[in-house]
Amino acid sequence: MLRVLAIIRVSVFHMFPFAVLELAFPSMGVMFALGGSLMANSLMRQGAGRVIYGRVRRLLPALWVLGAVIVPAMFLVGWEQRPALWHLVAWVVPFADPPASTFGEQAAEVLWYLVTYLWLVALSPIMLWVYRRARLLTIVAPIVALVAMPLITVDAVQEAGTDLLTFAACWILGFAHRDGTLRRIPGLLIAILGTVCVAGGLAWSHMHPDAGGIKYIPIAYAVYNAGFVIVLLRWRPRMEWLIKRTGLDGWVSLINSRAVTIYLWNNVAIALCYPVGDALEVWRLGEYFEVGYVAIALALLADAVLIFGFVEDLAARRRLRFLPWPSRPVREAVREAAPPVPGAGTIYRASAMAGR
Repeated sequence: MLRVLAIIRVSVFHMFPFAVLELAFPSMGVMFALGGSLMANSLMRQGAGRVIYGRVRRLLPALWVLGAVIVPAMFLVGWEQRPALWHLVAWVVPFADPPASTFGEQAAEVLWYLVTYLWLVALSPIMLWVYRRARLLTIVAPIVALVAMPLITVDAVQEAGTDLLTFAACWILGFAHRDGTLRRIPGLLIAILGTVCVAGGLAWSHMHPDAGGIKYIPIAYAVYNAGFVIVLLRWRPRMEWLIKRTGLDGWVSLINSRAVTIYLWNNVAIALCYPVGDALEVWRLGEYFEVGYVAIALALLADAVLIFGFVEDLAARRRLRFLPWPSRPVREAVREAAPPVPGAGTIYRASAMAGR
C-alpha cells in the first residue's frame, strides 16, 4: 500500500509540481526504504550474488524498453551537443544518469532513481554486514558523508553520489524494519525521533532560503525523509480492511505489478498530453481545460502500461499478462494460506503474487 501511495504521489507531483506534495509525503524516501527492507529479506535467505542478479534482472528490461523508444527518437528529432556514443551504455546499465537531449529530457530525468537503486542494491551486502555491527552509525554515516560531496569535481560522480548518500539512510532503515529493530523501539520514542528529524530538515531549509527548497539541500532532505520513513515503517496498522475490499485490493496489486512501468512512463505521458490535448482542442473546456490534459495523460499512461507492462512479468519470470488483475481463485487460496497476524495476510499475498 505504501508503494502504491508513493507511485501515485510521484505521478501527481510530476503533473502538478507543488512543494506541498513533496513535503506531505516524501515518496522517494519511502520507496527506497521499502527497497531496503525487501533487499535485506532476500539477503537473509539467499547468496548476495543471486540476490543482486535477481534485482537487476527485474529492473533493467523495463529501462531497455524505454530506451528503445526514446533514444532513437532523440536521434531522429535532433540531438544538440550529443555526447560520445559510448555514453549511451548508461541506457543499458545505468551506473550514472543516462544522457539525453532536450527532446528526451523529461523521459530521462526520472532515471536517477534507477541509478541510485542499483547502486544501493550492489552495495547492500556490505551495508548489511556493517549495519549488523553498528546499527546507528550505519544509518547516520551517509548523511554525515554528504558534507564532503561538494568537494568532488566530476559532475556525474557528484550527482550519483549525492543521490546515493541522500537516500542510503532510508534504505538502511529498511534493514531495521526487516530485522525487527524498529519494532523493539517504543512507539513514543519513534514519534519523537521522526518529529525531530522532520522539524530539523525544515528548519535547515528555512535557514537557507536561496537554495530553492528542501530537496535542493541534500543533508536537510535526507534527514527529512528519514524522519518520515522511521515513523511509517514502525507503524503497523491492521490491513484486513484492504483485503475485504476486493476492488481496491485489486488496484493495489495491479499498480504494484506495473510499478516500474508506471514510474518510467508517467513523465512521457505528461509531456505528450499537451501536444495531444492541443490537437484535440482541450482549451474548449474553458476553466476545466486542465482536467482534459490530466485525462489525456492518464490515458497515455494506461496505454504504456498495457503495451509495455508485460516486460515486468517477463523480467520477474511470471506468467505474461496483458492486465495483471488478480483472479478470485488466487485471492481465496492466498487468504486461506495467510498467517493470522495483523497485516501479514496482505504481505503474504503481495509476496505470493510477486513470485518471491
